[in-house]
Amino acid sequence: MPVVQSRIRVPVPPEVAFAVSQTTGAVRRRWDVFIREQHFLDGASEPATGVRTFTRQRLGPSMVSRYVSYAPPRNVGMVMERGPWFFDRLGAGWRFEADGEGTVATWKYSFTCRPRFLAPVAERIGRVLLGREIRARIEGFARGCGDPVVLAAVRPGGQT
Repeated sequence: MPVVQSRIRVPVPPEVAFAVSQTTGAVRRRWDVFIREQHFLDGASEPATGVRTFTRQRLGPSMVSRYVSYAPPRNVGMVMERGPWFFDRLGAGWRFEADGEGTVATWKYSFTCRPRFLAPVAERIGRVLLGREIRARIEGFARGCGDPVVLAAVRPGGQT
């Protein structure tokens, strides 16, 4: 299964970095270059294991994903339940490690493509495209970790 990942150091503690990574709506769009729309499904109002989300990418494709792990402030994992036809499977995860007065955040995607006979070529292309995407997204995340509006939203009482 192909894997792409990107890592960055941000000048906030793991609790804040984790909270920024889990923002939704307008707050999320301030930093995430990928998202045009994202919200919880099935009446959920916050992330947790088993919660499903709808995400529409800025270029149009959408997916429904489900949290398979949610362990603040260390890690979170999600899997795609429904999405673009060319993904057979897609999973994503964040890991946060304290680093002095900041945090090292790692964002990873793992995926397989279909149809199987095209997978060798599609997965090579996917590594390149998803690698570029995840690097842009984690750089946006780092900007979000310095954005006063995003930081205010993740503080207790803020609106994520």
